[in-house]
Amino acid sequence: MSKFIDRVVLHVRAGRGGHGCASVHREKFKPLGGPDGGNGGNGGDVILEVDANVHTLLDFHFHPHAKAGNGKPGEGGNRDGKQGTDLVLQVPDGTVVVDQHGEVVVDLVGIGNRFVIARGGRGGLGNASLASKARKAPGFALLGEEGQETDLVLELKSVADVGLVGFPSAGKSSLVSVLSAAKPKIADYPFTTLVPNLGVVASGDTTFTVADVPGLIPGASDGRGLGLDFLRHLERCAVLAHVVDCATLEPGRDPVSDVDALEAELAAYRPALSSDASLGELADRPRVVILNKTDVPDGKELAEMVTPEFTARGWPVFEISAVSRAGLRPLTFALADMVRQYREDHPKAAPKRPVIRPIATDESGFSVIADPHEPGGFIVRGTRPERWVRQTQFDNDEAVGYLADRLARLGVEAELVKQGAQPGAPVTIGDVTFEWEPQVAAGVDVVPTGRGTDQRLEQNERIGAAERKHASRARRGLLDDNDE
Repeated sequence: MSKFIDRVVLHVRAGRGGHGCASVHREKFKPLGGPDGGNGGNGGDVILEVDANVHTLLDFHFHPHAKAGNGKPGEGGNRDGKQGTDLVLQVPDGTVVVDQHGEVVVDLVGIGNRFVIARGGRGGLGNASLASKARKAPGFALLGEEGQETDLVLELKSVADVGLVGFPSAGKSSLVSVLSAAKPKIADYPFTTLVPNLGVVASGDTTFTVADVPGLIPGASDGRGLGLDFLRHLERCAVLAHVVDCATLEPGRDPVSDVDALEAELAAYRPALSSDASLGELADRPRVVILNKTDVPDGKELAEMVTPEFTARGWPVFEISAVSRAGLRPLTFALADMVRQYREDHPKAAPKRPVIRPIATDESGFSVIADPHEPGGFIVRGTRPERWVRQTQFDNDEAVGYLADRLARLGVEAELVKQGAQPGAPVTIGDVTFEWEPQVAAGVDVVPTGRGTDQRLEQNERIGAAERKHASRARRGLLDDNDE
């Protein structure tokens, strides 16, 4: 038997970008073929898309991990790597995406609506794209970036026109079964319905949906019973219908007190989204009172007694029997008229056109702050510096020199000098910490050396760790003849 799942935790991971290729063209009689390393492919995105054929989050309940395809690395011969495959996840209409901090990321309403929930990493440039007048044959390439990774909560809010509200065993499921082709579970014990049921009702030229929400009880808005989990399925209903059991045998129960108790819960509940609140508070939605089980003699008599009470409140009242189907035709027409009036007052918005937002090119901003955990250290923050560090091969001196040139041209070196950074000061960019060397000329024309090397990094005049250790041992007289 299929399960109705309306809340899941989803772990998404976009694809990693492919690494660039460092290659030099080799051909007989052409010793100076030049660089021909291709770029890596971008990683795939993770996309959520509303699908009319999906009605539950069941698939994500059993498969909570979603990962897009990785980009392929570039190859020699100027061959770029293949782009990673996007992963499109189909979700039902009315899905709300919430991040780890409880903030709403997106509200997916409308068939075909899409949202990129995690973007794939950029592919690294090959050495053919890095060639310049100064570096005619770079011996390095840039690494691909990791894709975005995050945990999300998906919540489903049923998009129905009419919401049936009532105490357990009031006959809501029976009413849905006779108004539509839906076949919910029906039994003679409380809380038979554990999940919302949707039914499609046709009345004349109007077709609308009815949602049977699991039985509410006093305290539902505070989490008692099943109410708090399923009250959100009423947030988008245009009309609320109270289904009242006129033949209940429970002591202290009567139709008026039942409706008053449920009205208090509806008034206490607040929609989480402003778009849902725009329909009005639940307490202000149009009402219909459905007095059910009037096929029972005592139920018929009780319904006639309480009808004036509800009529005085301005609510339409209908006496029905879901078992004998008495009074269903007038109820169906009345609900159709109310839904039609709501649709006229709230015309459906025109489908949104696809909007292409190019990635911003002005990412030159950065900041340099003192490191609170490292005396004399600094932290550099900014989109471009952090991305450049992630793309650098630190086992390649030429790549490190290229990174130093880029940071110097961006102004990081000048800002460190301005803030009083001393030689050897630890500077952290992203996840990497450097020892700042102001003596290393950066941002100037590079003198070509061997591939993968940079002579500026070899001209470091600071005493290295091995030399400092040797000097310390000499001062303490721990050196022997062999060490000297």
